Amino acid sequence: MERQFEAAMAAENRGDLNRAEALLSALHDAHPGIFAVDESLGLVRVSRGDLSRALPLLEAGVREQPGSDAAHANLGAVLHQLHDNQRAIAEFEQSVRINPRNFSSQQSLGRLWMDGKRPDEAATAFLAALHLKPDDLGTKLDCVTALLAANRVDDAQEILATYPDADRSARAQSLLGAIDEKQGRFESAGEHLALAAQLDPSEENAWQLGVEFLRHWTFNAAVTEFRAASAKFPESRRMRLGLGAALFGDAQYTQAIPVFADLLRGEPDNAMYAELLGISCNAPTQTVGPGCAVLVTYAQSHPADAAAATYAASLLITQEENEQTMDLARKLLGRAIAADPGLPDAQLQMGIILQDKLDWKGSIPYLERAVKLKPDLAPAHYRLARAYFKVGRREDAQAQMELHEKFSHADEADLDRRLRQVTRFVVDVH
Repeated sequence: MERQFEAAMAAENRGDLNRAEALLSALHDAHPGIFAVDESLGLVRVSRGDLSRALPLLEAGVREQPGSDAAHANLGAVLHQLHDNQRAIAEFEQSVRINPRNFSSQQSLGRLWMDGKRPDEAATAFLAALHLKPDDLGTKLDCVTALLAANRVDDAQEILATYPDADRSARAQSLLGAIDEKQGRFESAGEHLALAAQLDPSEENAWQLGVEFLRHWTFNAAVTEFRAASAKFPESRRMRLGLGAALFGDAQYTQAIPVFADLLRGEPDNAMYAELLGISCNAPTQTVGPGCAVLVTYAQSHPADAAAATYAASLLITQEENEQTMDLARKLLGRAIAADPGLPDAQLQMGIILQDKLDWKGSIPYLERAVKLKPDLAPAHYRLARAYFKVGRREDAQAQMELHEKFSHADEADLDRRLRQVTRFVVDVH
């Protein structure tokens, strides 16, 4: 048995995995329950990519020798590859409990916690790994990343200050930019992110630089960066998303429309793309791009999306093409109000449609709900003033006209709100 095991190990060492697996399989069948055999056969199968057959062997290994930190780590690694991260974390945690000086297990545990959006736990693991190997540069950057995600900015800065040749590391520059951003040094943050993109012109670094411009409403620079990145990375949807947002922020609405329309065509059920297209198609511009038809198509097939239906209806009302168009707008608004009665813009647009049909009395309940839901909605006050005047409520009409004057500045503020909304959509994309 010993000679056969040694022969298997020798075969593995010279890369003959077929021979190694055959010898170990024979040993496993003849002598079940032996840790060295089960663990070795499991690892040979891992090397061959046969994870499903390796898993039960490595599970047997931790049962046979529960005090082996390496056995728990090996099992954890396979579980991670099989996307069973919760069990993988448990195995790596057991590994470091048995042997806190297991650098690989601490490092793997940190990465798993980061994947699980648990940066505090990840930072603890990476700090432990870094204590074992202070000069491991990859772990140092992993640790800084986790500390930043955990909002431990001072700790992150302290560790990154010890990174050698940071001015030649794209990742270090990116992290320095993130630190400066969190500490309000926005100009310096942009410089670091620009250097990161120069050192490593990757999609990720281009994205981070474009988002930095967008975050601080430097829209002209954002347009330039995202346009170049979209050409360089034509398959990157987030680059197109960033370009659309930058164009919108730069008041280039007619150019933003086809960008968002193309994104929605590519993902016809994406509510975020629909909302961005809706905002763009209803921006203050003299030209409505043909891409806005994509919004109407989306709204018709997604009756529960009240915001998209309202944007589509508002667009149709503005076009005023024919009776059929107005009927579609009214149908979309009916759906929007049914899906979300608390949406003031839907109530306003329904009031506008009724007034266009000279149904002044019928428009009043919708407009009253609109101003109740959003008291500073100036167009609703104006429309309500007209309706009150038409039905003989002159004092109420005057009061509504005064409110319209009071809140007339809100239109500009509402554009700013929509701009912040567009920007937030992009900044929140990872």
